[in-house]
Amino acid sequence: MPMRLSPSILPPGGSQAKSRPRRFDESAARMRDMRRHLMQLLAPLLVVLAAAIFVPAGVKDRPWWTVQTSGIDTNLRGVSIAEFMDSHQAPAPVVWASGSNGVILRSTDGGKTWQRLRVQGGETLDFRSIHAFDDQKAYVLSSGDGDKSRIYKTMNGGATWKLQYTDKRKGFFLDALVCTSQIECRAVGDPIDGKFVILRTRDGETWEQLPNDQMPAALPDEGAFAASGTCLAIYNDQDIYFVTGGPAARVFHSSDGGYTWTVNSTPIASGNASSGIFSIAVWDKALVIVGGDYKDPERPYRVAAYSQDAGKTWTLAAQQPGGFRSVVAWIDGVTLAAAGPNGEDISEDGGIHWKHTDSLNLNALAILDVSDGWAVGPKGSIALMENRKEYQIRDEREGGSDAAARQGH
Repeated sequence: MPMRLSPSILPPGGSQAKSRPRRFDESAARMRDMRRHLMQLLAPLLVVLAAAIFVPAGVKDRPWWTVQTSGIDTNLRGVSIAEFMDSHQAPAPVVWASGSNGVILRSTDGGKTWQRLRVQGGETLDFRSIHAFDDQKAYVLSSGDGDKSRIYKTMNGGATWKLQYTDKRKGFFLDALVCTSQIECRAVGDPIDGKFVILRTRDGETWEQLPNDQMPAALPDEGAFAASGTCLAIYNDQDIYFVTGGPAARVFHSSDGGYTWTVNSTPIASGNASSGIFSIAVWDKALVIVGGDYKDPERPYRVAAYSQDAGKTWTLAAQQPGGFRSVVAWIDGVTLAAAGPNGEDISEDGGIHWKHTDSLNLNALAILDVSDGWAVGPKGSIALMENRKEYQIRDEREGGSDAAARQGH
């Protein structure tokens, strides 16, 4: 911090003197030289003190997730974060969570309190995917055979829910729902007659199944996983991705909103009904997938991979997460978080290397921005993200690091 210099000495009347004695000038010059020398000596010390004050040592090694609440009789698998205007007319996050036993929860005060919301006729449903837009409007999807797979919508904060879609066909099973606006959403379901099911709403009220004649056939016993509601992703309205498992771990991609499709294989673990890709996160052409075998959650091999060409080719992460992971999400353009039953991990280079951060049992997570992230898991567990990288970036920025410049923070 620059030293504040004393004001110039003013003569009577307040205006600066036009001339000063030579001795005064020489004395002032010596004083300036002394101050300049003192500042040169103190500058390195001030930088060190600033770092010590504002960034605790070893901050990156501290946990990223803090459990806020638990103990509810539900296995939470869906979570969504949006913004609403609070009582002070300031934007604030609202968090919605969903899970088994018909449970839907909502918090408008940063997780201090949670409101239990009820869907009439849905007390036994397993709500695996939820997408909210504010504190009033949200969609929720339940997974199950036939008419146990449903899509509901609320417009009044969960006070009432309208059933928008279900199906009694044999083999009908919904896995995830994603919306790009309040009226434009898509859902993915397991194959019927050899093709995956893609549902779409254009008006936020009625749903239709998109034609799948331009979609590659599913392999025998191939399916999508509804473990976290994140086996489906949409980028820029038109690029749609969904991921699969079973006999192979594959990524399906449509660049025209879901009408024509391509599919690519990945190196993620597969070969049985409990393994494959469980989650995909998309940032333009950068894609990251996670999964593994949920029946062997401690196995840390072939559980994460990345693509830098919109999913055409895939590379296993050089440093893998600590085991099976059911969800992955972007925090910013290079940083990701992943979670699973034996812990959580962070990647700071687009999914190439992963670092273990926590040991919580979590199923799903959602990131609103670099400061607001939430995760959910068994026994009603709800955890809040504390972005340790954000603090570190602030410290590095003082030194003009390249990392800070890349992040733009």
